[in-house]
Amino acid sequence: MKRTTISLIAVTTALAAVTGFASLTVPDGTEPTRGDLALPLPVERSSLLCPAPSSSEIAETRYTSFTPVRKQSGGQKDAGAPADSAELRPAAAVLDDTDAAPAKDGKKKDADKEADKDGAKKPAPDKPVVAVKEPGKPVSAETDGGEAPALVGTATGSLAPGWTTQQTTSVTAGSGRGLLGVSCTGADTDFWFPGASLAEGRQDYVHLTNPDETGAVADIELYGKDGALRTTLTEGIPVPAGSSVPVLLPTLTADKADEVTVHVTTRTGRVGAVVRAADEDDGSDWLAASADPAGTVVLPGIPSDATSVQLVAFAPGDDDAALKVQLAGPTGTITPAGHELLNVKSGMTASVDLADIARGEAGSLILSPAEEGRATPVVAALRVVRGKGEEKEIAFVPAAAPVGERATAADNRAKGSVLSLTAPGKAAEVRVTASAGTEGGAQAVKTYSVKAGTTLAITPLVPAGLKGSYAITVETLSGGPVHASRALEIADDGIPMFTIQNLSDDRGTVVVPEAEQDLSVLDD
Repeated sequence: MKRTTISLIAVTTALAAVTGFASLTVPDGTEPTRGDLALPLPVERSSLLCPAPSSSEIAETRYTSFTPVRKQSGGQKDAGAPADSAELRPAAAVLDDTDAAPAKDGKKKDADKEADKDGAKKPAPDKPVVAVKEPGKPVSAETDGGEAPALVGTATGSLAPGWTTQQTTSVTAGSGRGLLGVSCTGADTDFWFPGASLAEGRQDYVHLTNPDETGAVADIELYGKDGALRTTLTEGIPVPAGSSVPVLLPTLTADKADEVTVHVTTRTGRVGAVVRAADEDDGSDWLAASADPAGTVVLPGIPSDATSVQLVAFAPGDDDAALKVQLAGPTGTITPAGHELLNVKSGMTASVDLADIARGEAGSLILSPAEEGRATPVVAALRVVRGKGEEKEIAFVPAAAPVGERATAADNRAKGSVLSLTAPGKAAEVRVTASAGTEGGAQAVKTYSVKAGTTLAITPLVPAGLKGSYAITVETLSGGPVHASRALEIADDGIPMFTIQNLSDDRGTVVVPEAEQDLSVLDD
């Protein structure tokens, strides 16, 4: 009997589903060696989904798309590698809300109107809405009105690693007034949204977008302060291939609740999910999903002039969570007086009014176990208000995953951007790169040190000769984990319209391990 050892390259199925495919060639196009396979390789395919931006006829939306430059060796591109492409195109259709869930309490007309405004029955044009041509150079596109559809797209080749798109919508009047910003997301099967609401004066929609060529079926669960809310949804929400479905939360339940945690899962397929929250008094913005449940969570980027901060947390497991509440400011970490602890019952949404916790200094909230060794996973988000009276505006800050190796926020303007960097554990050093502008300008780079337990809020560098908008890329160089967010302000007639997006690891690379499989072959 002859024994033959075969070396196989093991790549997980999750990689293909979430970030695309990792190249099995090293950057110079040669065959990978054992040493090469121990190093991160760039993904060669990634996907993004942008929700339908607004139903308002006066909405003005800008898409900014960008792929950062990555370091690579010289040499020719592998002939088997995919072509360079990064394009976002309209979703094929948007279904009426009646196809998503039963309508209740007269909400059907509003839901149908939302679906129609989002582009129902409109054929997708042949050309992409926005397309990146080369790494390091952002591109933008603009659209007006309330009929802009959801977008789906794929990046391949050298444009795939770190591909990022920001959707920014300005609505200056009406119930949907606000600056609505969202980082277009990848598809997944599980999302948590603490911070939604079923209160009077709120209209919250969950936007579900399916990028794939096969249909998906999604479930939406709602949790209030006393636990799960009664829902009319029993069969799941069908999201056909390449389509987007907006679901108005009050059509799912007759219950009322000021603070709600939304849980989106899929029975089959994958979707992108994000919540559009509109408050008749405070404006509107997108609520992105919280980072995955964890024992310690960081919510970065509370503005220094925040007039109201509401914390919403949820413990999805079987155990209650006792959390220590801390604010990481510019000089260190403090415990807010009167809010030292937060108890979160399993399966129930907990909230606390932190009022003007910032008190003139930008900071980040850190939730950690009150007792060492008793970490209970939680999800969390902040509802932040700036301004007072009739001149106020809301934004949301969900718990953020770390920057990791690299993260990017697109669509920064010459004025109005603030980058918040938080090091909850060890001190860290990061490099911040401001790209060239969409219409001109030169890249700028600066290194920053973030002290342990602090938040560093900076006005990011502006590219010399900037024309248009630009992207900010943060890279962790040394030290502990860094959590980051970018706030963008565009004031309108005295109202501080703003939006906040987290910067989390772009997963532009993946380590492809070499697995030894010992196969015995019987030689006759």
